[in-house]
Amino acid sequence: MTAYTQISSNRLKTWLIMLIFAFFITFIVFIFTNALGFRGPSALGFSGIALIIAGIMNFFSYYYSDKMIMTISGAKQIPKKDNPTLFRTVENLCIASGLPMPKIYIIDDSAPNAFATGRDPKHAAIAFTTGILDKLSKLELEGVTAHELSHVGNYDTRLMTIVSILVGSVALLTDFFIRITWLGGGRRDRDENSSASGIIMVIALVMAILAPIIATLIQLAISRKREFLADASGALLTRNPDGLADALLKIFKDKEPLEVANKATAHLYIVNPFKNPHKLVGTFANLFNTHPPIEQRVKALRAMQ
Repeated sequence: MTAYTQISSNRLKTWLIMLIFAFFITFIVFIFTNALGFRGPSALGFSGIALIIAGIMNFFSYYYSDKMIMTISGAKQIPKKDNPTLFRTVENLCIASGLPMPKIYIIDDSAPNAFATGRDPKHAAIAFTTGILDKLSKLELEGVTAHELSHVGNYDTRLMTIVSILVGSVALLTDFFIRITWLGGGRRDRDENSSASGIIMVIALVMAILAPIIATLIQLAISRKREFLADASGALLTRNPDGLADALLKIFKDKEPLEVANKATAHLYIVNPFKNPHKLVGTFANLFNTHPPIEQRVKALRAMQ
């Protein structure tokens, strides 16, 4: 399999998952509005209010999430004079990819890792830990940088922000529904067929419990697909899949955990920052992983021609 076919396959799978996500949210709104006894224009109005509230709450996340993430991660922006070698590596790859130069941040942590953020290439930033700068070779660091620039060029940083907003919207909708139900809200004259109304309410309550979990699983699935895509795009950019493969293995085998990482930012890093040698493996367990298994990523990279 070539890098081009991997890129095409991963893009198709990602957009398919996004389509499923859109239908999933529509289905949730439909079930909740019917369970609360809303019909026709009333159902549309209820759905609109809920989505508007979610949009307002997430508007600032979309435009300011990069700054929030850098602050949470303890990252500090540096000028070129502080690390000219790193800047030259990024600049050369930006020229090759046609991307604008992102802001460069450093995280003072000896655990090797890196991530990219920003809503588009013009507002992008890449953060490197001091550990990754110290422990990787020039070719390995080039592979990591190409991977992160690929996230920027493929608009993964924007996509994952949008997906996070969608997940947040699902959580808000389910919380809103549960609160209204708990307080006895909704229209009491839902239907003359009380049996049908009861069934819909049971389905809605089950969905209120399962929806956030399902939404998170979809988010993680998209995250894993975009990692594969960034690997393939990064290898295509450097023409050296082995450099990135070696870097992934070295980062993965480093047992030092990244202290500044948390569950909210873990999916951003090139390798899951949480080190857990006793972590469950298998298809079911992988559904809850932010990243594909390192073995699969390395195998895909080694297979590129």
